[in-house]
Amino acid sequence: MAKLLLNALKLSPVVLVATLFVSNSAFAAEDKFTSVDELAQVTSVSQLSDIQPSDWAYQSVKSLVERYGCVAGYPDGTFKGKRAMTRYEFAAILNGCLDRMTQLIAASGNTSDMGTVNKLKEEFEGELATLRGKVDGLEYRTAQLESNQFSTTAKLKGKVEFITGGVFGGEKADGSGEDVEDEITFGYRTRLDITSSFTGKDKLRVRLHQRDNTSYGSDRTGSNMSRIDVQGDTSDTVEVEKLNYNFKPTKNIAASVWAVGAGMDDFLDADKSKVQTTRFAKRNPLIHRSNSEDQGAGATIKFNKNTNFQLGYTTTNGNEVGDGKGIGGNYDLGAQLNFKVADVKLGASYVHSYGKTGTDFSHKTGSSNAKMFTSSTVESDSFGLQASTKLGKKTKVGAWYGITNVDEKSGSGEATLQNWAIFASIKDFAKKGNVLGMTFGMPPKVTDADGATEDNDTSYLLDVTYRHKITDRLSLQPGVFAVFNPEHNSDNDTIYGAVLNTTFKF
Repeated sequence: MAKLLLNALKLSPVVLVATLFVSNSAFAAEDKFTSVDELAQVTSVSQLSDIQPSDWAYQSVKSLVERYGCVAGYPDGTFKGKRAMTRYEFAAILNGCLDRMTQLIAASGNTSDMGTVNKLKEEFEGELATLRGKVDGLEYRTAQLESNQFSTTAKLKGKVEFITGGVFGGEKADGSGEDVEDEITFGYRTRLDITSSFTGKDKLRVRLHQRDNTSYGSDRTGSNMSRIDVQGDTSDTVEVEKLNYNFKPTKNIAASVWAVGAGMDDFLDADKSKVQTTRFAKRNPLIHRSNSEDQGAGATIKFNKNTNFQLGYTTTNGNEVGDGKGIGGNYDLGAQLNFKVADVKLGASYVHSYGKTGTDFSHKTGSSNAKMFTSSTVESDSFGLQASTKLGKKTKVGAWYGITNVDEKSGSGEATLQNWAIFASIKDFAKKGNVLGMTFGMPPKVTDADGATEDNDTSYLLDVTYRHKITDRLSLQPGVFAVFNPEHNSDNDTIYGAVLNTTFKF
């Protein structure tokens, strides 16, 4: 073998081009070329931008390009001579070069050189036969995939969740004297995301969903503080949950427009534990849950790798006409500044809301007293802070705080609500891919009120959740939680909950 290669080198730098060219050639997996002909042929070494006269292989490449026409470059005009290659790749490119050399030798009548070329071909005959078989197999498999694919322009992703669990305790927190409904239940949620890109820097998404999982909130416990993240019922119908278009008008601006399903958390980043079970622990409700949500638009402006500014606008019934409908009938307008200092992430938020008929300012996570001024036009201003940092490579800790000031515009009522939480999460807990998360905090509380009811005591919620990764597409997520002094009333019994979420992704 060595003698054959030496003979080839005496004839021309064929083996050298195989080594240099194949290492960045048509058979690199990520480039998905299948022959030398698919690459751009060059006629001068100057056309290869990453080959310089000072390179040790310059003269060899120059000879192969300009004398033998045996080198092709990438479409971007580069040679990429530092790539690694396999023996199959070596055989394939060498075969292409030898074919070219055969033509030149036949034209010159040099039978001695022809014999050397034939010996080199025989040396790699086995590899070439194997390679031809692999290419044929790949072509067949590719044809099968293309004929059975979901779409040539869109991608489909899905997630199915099975939710098993229940809530436990003494009497309900609504003062009815009834016992907490502590039956174990089984529910589900299915989501299908269809995405497509038109420019390579944009994404159109349609999310379909169907769910049926009984309430873990006020219907069963007398308080929405015990609501879990996945609950609700679409009445056996498939609904469009989200419909949005994301695009980048400039390099440093990412924007989105929403026709269905916009919430303030879609525009302003919410810092939190990596896993949670309850609705409250999912995000800061006074900031990252909209009073009005459905249609909307927003953007993130990136100043540098450590700082960005986010804007978001959401409205309800923006596709209808009438009092309190249309764009601006009921709306939320939010802004958030995010920045990073060393390993600390910080965020400062502001959200202004306007509504014709009041709202539940606890966003179904706090006390019933937060549902106020239901027959009046109201405005509110919310301010929030969030921070997190890493302890080592796997542990994250943080906290968030929110305060909302409500003003009854068609009356004289006023109110203030507050909430806070601390959280932590540990990646690769007990096993790589697993996550342990914890959140402890105070659900939204009416701390001051004029024309509404103030909460006298303080509730606390503890959420501990663990995600166990079985495979990349299957995980088990058990979670337990407790609500102490529910409804911000120390006379109420503690509410406990336990949930197992089994998630399938495809």
